[in-house]
Amino acid sequence: MKPTLLVSFPHAGAGPSFFAQWWNLASPGLDVAPVGLPGREKRFAEPPLEYVSDAVDDALPQIRAQAGGYRGVCLFGHSLGAVLAYETACRLRADADVPVMGLVVSGSAGPAHRHDLGATGLSDDAFLATVERATGYRHEALDEPELRELLLPALRADIAMHERYRSSGTTVLDVPVLAVRGAEDHLIDAEMLGQWQEVTTTRFDTRSLPGGHMYLADSPGPLLRLICDSLERALPSDSLRE
Repeated sequence: MKPTLLVSFPHAGAGPSFFAQWWNLASPGLDVAPVGLPGREKRFAEPPLEYVSDAVDDALPQIRAQAGGYRGVCLFGHSLGAVLAYETACRLRADADVPVMGLVVSGSAGPAHRHDLGATGLSDDAFLATVERATGYRHEALDEPELRELLLPALRADIAMHERYRSSGTTVLDVPVLAVRGAEDHLIDAEMLGQWQEVTTTRFDTRSLPGGHMYLADSPGPLLRLICDSLERALPSDSLRE
């Protein structure tokens, strides 16, 4: 049997290539499977989605196609990706067709929190300034006019998706949840991160790693080690090495 599949949702505006380094950094017991949504990279020509439910509907066939032969999946997401990972975990657990081994949420308050930056509808410059001020991060490609024109539609759609999102508040998972933030993250504090405890009936852990809101952009290795440690606690001691 193959090892655990780490299904990974990036932050707003990003695509599967954000996880390119993760293949070489992950434990031998963990295969990384980035989710590719419309409006970016190989799916650039497709209109980006603006609702979490639509993004989950789009991601599920990808996950089911890749999960065959694996022991199960662990769902990971950062910021907007955390919400997508959670809602996807809820769907997979309800359908019971793909085993969910765990949920790892990063840089995000719990799903009941209103994720409103007040960015939707602003001019391009004001929009980018608002997002950068909130996250402490700006991709260098956004400073190139031609690239900015290409990247903005997906980023705007993702921010709108996050701002529109409202959790039903009724789904509680029976899988371990690990919540992680950058220790210097001024957008998501420890109390907001702790809100994720409400979504699970089993083990819940929180961890902080050096850096700000986008701590994982430059140094994903420590995060991957945390994920592997979390899965090892949930599985038999030799199962990740099979």
